[in-house]
Formats: sequence, C-alpha cells, structure tokens
Amino acid sequence: MELEGAAGGPLAGLTFGLKDIYDVAGHATGFGSPDWLVTHDVPLAHSVVAQRLLDAGARLLGKTHTEEMAFSITGENAHYGTPRNPAASGRVPGGSSSGSAAAVAGGLVDFAIGSDTGGSVRAPASFCGIYGIRPTHGRIPMTGACPLARSFDTCGWFARDAEMLARVGEVLLGGVPLGGVPLGGVPASAGRLLFARDAFALAMPEVQRALQPTVANVSQLFGPLTEVTVADEGLTRWFDVFRVSQFGEIWETHREWVMRANPTFGPAVAQRFATVAKMDAAEVASMRPLRAAIAARVDALLVDNAMLLLPTMPDIAPLLNSAADITIAFRERAMQLLCISGLSGAPQLSLPLASVNGCPIGLSIMAARGNDDMLLEAARRIHNHVTRA
Repeated sequence: MELEGAAGGPLAGLTFGLKDIYDVAGHATGFGSPDWLVTHDVPLAHSVVAQRLLDAGARLLGKTHTEEMAFSITGENAHYGTPRNPAASGRVPGGSSSGSAAAVAGGLVDFAIGSDTGGSVRAPASFCGIYGIRPTHGRIPMTGACPLARSFDTCGWFARDAEMLARVGEVLLGGVPLGGVPLGGVPASAGRLLFARDAFALAMPEVQRALQPTVANVSQLFGPLTEVTVADEGLTRWFDVFRVSQFGEIWETHREWVMRANPTFGPAVAQRFATVAKMDAAEVASMRPLRAAIAARVDALLVDNAMLLLPTMPDIAPLLNSAADITIAFRERAMQLLCISGLSGAPQLSLPLASVNGCPIGLSIMAARGNDDMLLEAARRIHNHVTRA
C-alpha cells in the first residue's frame, strides 16, 4: 500500500506510516488480529487522521504493525511477530504502536501515527529513543479507527526530532483546542515547572540517575522545580481505577464481536480478555466518581500552564520473550506512570534525552488539557537547548 498526498501542503515531501487500526479506503484494517481482519468489511473511506495527513501533502508508505487488538505495551504479537527495536537490540520495541515507533526509529519514514489508550505511544517512544506525544483526549477525532476503550483512546504520533513532531501536530490538532476556541499563532507560555516525586520514585534507581541531567536542562529553560505529589492516595490506587475502568469499557466495546466471532487470541491477549469478560458492572460504575476526582486533581496541579516532569517509563525496554511473570510485573509498574494521562485526559510528550546501559529512556512533560501546542513548543525549545549544549 502506498498513497500519494496532495500536491502541496505543510507536509508535502514527507513520508509516514499508519498504525493498522486506522482505515484506509479500499484496504482492510487488521487491528493486529487475523480474526478481526476476516470478520470486518474493507473500509470505503479514509479515517479522519489519514485524510488530514494526505490532504496536508504527506505520502503514506504503508500500514504499520500493531499488537493484537492494540492491547499491550511490549509490541509482541503472537500472530505476526515483533518489530525490531533499532535503538535497543534484543529488546521489545514497545506497543501497541510498535511498528510505527520502529519505522521512525529505523529511519524508514519521516513520522508515523500510533494510538495511545494506556501508553501505546509513550512506551514505544521511550523504548525506541524517539519523540512521541499522546495529545489531549478528544482533540483529534478517532473516526475510522478501531476502538479499544473510547474514553481513553487517542491518536498519537512519533518523530525523530521535536520540530517534525510539531509540524505533524499543526496538521493533526487542526488549529482548534479542546473547547472549540480557535488557536492564536503563539502557544501559551509555560508556567511553573513541577517535579512528580511519586512518579520518579517508581523509576529504577539507574533511570532516576540518568534522567537527572535532562531534568536540570529543562529547569534551566523553564525555571526552578517545584516538587509535588501527584497522587496523595498512591499511584497504585490510580492504576486500579484505570484498570477497572478500561477493562470494563473494553468488554462493553468488544463483547458482541468476541461472542460472535470466537477469535483465537494469542496467549497474553487471551488472558486479558478472559479477565475483561469477568468485570463486574457495579465495580466498573463505582470507578466513575474516582476517575472524575483524579481528573480534577490533575487539572488543579496543571493550572496556569504548569508543566509536570515525570519518567515516561520506569525502566528501559524489557528483553524479547521475557517470562510472563516478568512482563506482568513490568506492565503493572509502568501503568502506574502511564495511567496519569489516561485518567485525566491531559497531554503527555516523551523526550528521548537519556539512556541506561546504552538503551534509551524517555523523560515526559505533561500539561493541562488543551495545552498540546505549549508542550510541542516546549519540546522544540528543549531539543534545541540540548543539541546546542
């Protein structure tokens, strides 16, 4: 599959890959699942995301690998294999947007589109040593994209530098932030710089040490750090709220298809769907006020254009084919970091500015809902500062 973009436009001359959850007219959408592929019609129209990029002049080189049902963060697909991580040999590329991240990290495309429900852009961005952003939930329409859990699903994208990340953002964000107020030409100026002490405590000691110089560089640009605790009740509790809410929504979204098609899932995804199918509706409902309170807490932290620093992931990419118990333990630790943005709907951008044992690790910046443009401009400033240093 290869599609030419419009003759001119802000992305003319650039190439991109598209995660295989987004529809392209005349081509089947696979969703990382052979059973999904054969039980769904070929789309007649492009997804909104694909259409915006093609209209902006970008050339689509093809669909990219995704984990089965976009339901994991390692990048390993039992049916189709695992893309190679160009930045960390022998280690997973991160999922579920593994193919998009690997294509960018390997220089196959100028940028690539992923999606992020629980961390599927941020995790591979950290593992593959590239820039990646999960924008404000709802800013980019997911029309024509396979859903996992709609109240968490976002489009996201990858690039090798902050300038390219911002160029793509100018197209995908559409010039209209959350709330429908037209954007001016200048992003908001960053306010206080916050250091998430409880989030950093989840990172491995060597990761904390590796991120210290990057944190110092960011502080040079945006002012002194103010230490904060993100979750007074603990990020473990926030992950519980995320897990129950997401799992309940996944089953609500896919119950009918699973019951009708009886798909053959890979072992890890089969285990997750077995858990999803047992979710108690009352327990899921009980999470709604807790989720709203968490979103309000994050809103309060990020008021007045504050930016929050936190590790993107607690450690470097795990080794390929790790034992199930190791993968599960890593996932549960990582999700305590990743759930903050998912529960709040706030944007988060991962910067590839550190490494541990030769493997990349990302530092993230978060901002209030609707402040995606401020994050992209901050990333440009940080990138330029670090490369000049």
